[in-house]
Amino acid sequence: MKTLKTKKLSYIAISVLSLGFLASCDNNNSDDNLDANLLENNLIQTDKESLLFMLEEEKLARDTYNYLDNLWNITAFSNIKNSEQSHMNAVSNLLTQYNITYDILPQGEFANQELQELYNQFVINGQIDAVNALKIGALIEDLDIVDFENYMNSITNNDIILVYQSLQCGSRNHLRSFVSTLSTYNATYAPQFLSQQEYDFIVSSDKESCN
Repeated sequence: MKTLKTKKLSYIAISVLSLGFLASCDNNNSDDNLDANLLENNLIQTDKESLLFMLEEEKLARDTYNYLDNLWNITAFSNIKNSEQSHMNAVSNLLTQYNITYDILPQGEFANQELQELYNQFVINGQIDAVNALKIGALIEDLDIVDFENYMNSITNNDIILVYQSLQCGSRNHLRSFVSTLSTYNATYAPQFLSQQEYDFIVSSDKESCN
């Protein structure tokens, strides 16, 4: 699927006179590669897997909301799909920072089969009516919040944890928005991943300011 970037150095001596110059250039390149390798080595496999998975889970949100926005033209979808792009950018920045290669597939396509199946089902269910579409939005945020929490409990890198905390905060706000919009249709959402207590606390709390 996705592989870590690797760099190889070759040392070429052309002449005794140019040796010092070449060695200087090679040492600079070596330092650059050493820095990249150290960044990679600072991440355990769980950290890397979490970044690659959450990039696609945020893409699931963006692609689903984009589809549902085109279908229903509901403000919550048009606003939150842009926020999900920002979430994707935040995760992409971490992947780039730690020299991890990744792919972002076209709209509605996912490397992770479980996410692909979810998207396919969301497309089907989202066509039923606006209420079902909004419940899909709430479900995605419900899932995001729990997945961020689970990963933060298992990863070790502070940079990633700080970003996940911010993105999880955003997901709580998104959940509040979908639940609030559902109420205008006299409809409610029942949490599928959060506990009822956690869900009630989030939706009854004020919108947060996320870093």
